Parts: sequence; C-alpha cells; structure tokens
Amino acid sequence: MSNIESALPRGNAVAPLRWRELWLKEDWWAIWLGLGIVIVAYLFFANGASIKWIAVTPAKWSNLSQLGAHFAANAPRYLAQFIAWLAVFSLALTALGYKARAFVPSFVVLYVLSVVIFSLGQWDKAATYNLEPPLVALFVGLVLSNVVGLPRFLDAGFRVEFYIKTGIVLLGATLPFTLIVWAGPVAILQASIISIITFLAIYWASVKLGLDRRLAATLGAGGAVCGVSAAIAIAGAVGAKKDDAPIAITVVIIWAIAMIFVLPFVAQAFHLPAGVGGAWIGTSEFADAAGFAAAQTYGDLAAHGVVAGTSD
Repeated sequence: MSNIESALPRGNAVAPLRWRELWLKEDWWAIWLGLGIVIVAYLFFANGASIKWIAVTPAKWSNLSQLGAHFAANAPRYLAQFIAWLAVFSLALTALGYKARAFVPSFVVLYVLSVVIFSLGQWDKAATYNLEPPLVALFVGLVLSNVVGLPRFLDAGFRVEFYIKTGIVLLGATLPFTLIVWAGPVAILQASIISIITFLAIYWASVKLGLDRRLAATLGAGGAVCGVSAAIAIAGAVGAKKDDAPIAITVVIIWAIAMIFVLPFVAQAFHLPAGVGGAWIGTSEFADAAGFAAAQTYGDLAAHGVVAGTSD
C-alpha cells in the first residue's frame, strides 16, 4: 500500500506541471502571440502611431507591371513583415521543442506562396474567375500534397493548427462591441438561433448514425459556427480523437466549395434580392471565406442588374 501511495503524484508536484503548460502547449502559445500582437498594436496606438506600415498586403492590379511596381515600392515592408512573423513563430516553436533551423526554410516557402496567392486574389479579374485566395490556396495545397508531393524538410513550417489558433485570437481582436451594438439584438438573436439549431441538428443526426459523440460535436461546431476554426477549437475542448478534427475539416471544405457555386445559382433561381440572398448565403455556408466568395459572386450579379439590389 505504501509503495502505491509513494508512486502517486503529490498535489504540489502536479501544480508545477500545469503551470508549465503555459509555455509548453501550442494552444497557449497561440494566445500569447495573438495577445502580444494586440498589446504591441495598442502601445503604438497610445503613442500616436500604428503597426499599419508592417501590415502590408498586395494592392489591386490589372497587369503585371502594376503588381511589380507595388512590390518594388513596398519591398522593405514585406521584408519587415516576414522577419516579424518568422521571429515570433520561431520563438514559439523553439519553446515547444522544435528546431528553428528546420522551421526557417519551410516558412520561407510558405510565406512566398501566401503572398503569391494573395496577389492573385487582388487581380481585377479574380472575382470573374472565382480566384478567391482561400480557394486558390486550397487547390494549390491539394495539388502539392497529392500530385507533386512535398519534401519532408517542409513539414516543420506547415503548422496549420498553430497558425489558425493564432488567427482566431487576432480575429477576436477585430470584432468591436460597437459592431455588435450596431447589428442590433435582432441580428444577434437570428444568428444565435441558426447556430444552435444547426449544431443540434448535425449533432443529433451524427449520433443517430452511430458516430462518436465527440466527433458529432466537432462536426456540429464546424457546420454551425465558422467551419475549420470552430472544428479545431471544439475538438480540443471536447477531447476529440486525433482524426476527428481532420474529418470535420474535410467535410466543411467539401461542403463549402460546393456551396460557393450552388448557393448563388439557387438564390438567382429563386429571384432573391441581393440583401436577402446575401443573408441566406451567410447563414448557409460552413466557412467564412467561402461565404464571402459566394456572396461576392451574388453581389456581382446584382452589380450587373441580373438580380435586384446592390452589390453592397
């Protein structure tokens, strides 16, 4: 009996381990990075400045000379942005036990690909051909993973969940309470009803089909809230299995891609005004980016007079 008791962890031995999770877990580092960036931005703002200079993104362009001129004029800003992201992610991954020298080369490839994809999305004909950055990124990733194949040394930089978790924190910082007040209680109530009913419907159907309840919850959140980000967040919260989040993400992506083309077509067939069609698309899509793509497609129809209303 005494041997068993001596082998059990003492209460004061467990506490330090829990405190170490604050700098040894990816979830916490995503919070530290996100909050750190927000704090730095606030300090700049409090002193009459901003971080806008480093928050550079490709501008709208119609020919390659315009795009080249933009990068020539903003090269120092892109370099500073790259160094900043490389520094913060290298710091976090080093603390998590990864080697920085393995992360740097893969992050260079990832950053360049991201800039190229965002640049393509800023082409003035991108909306015409549905070349939205999320869709292009998804297609490029599918080709690289299943057709071309990636060398193993790039694995260190493709920390997908880590980037998404950090982005979730930053996304929350962009939602001001004034927007919630402006939207009004009716819009908040409508969104709440839709999210809750959608979650319960998916969860109930999944359980009835014999799926694990944790997978059912992950699927429900992915379909009811905001797609990939929600699936990842809820999977961690409910202690889902390792494969549950990828399954939910795959379902979300397949549905989102299909609905980008289906929803505008059906809305047009029903002769929905632009405002009604946009609201319907926004509450029917599984992912924000795909919802924006579908809504922008329907907005273009309104801009050309195909449906009633305005593109706004």
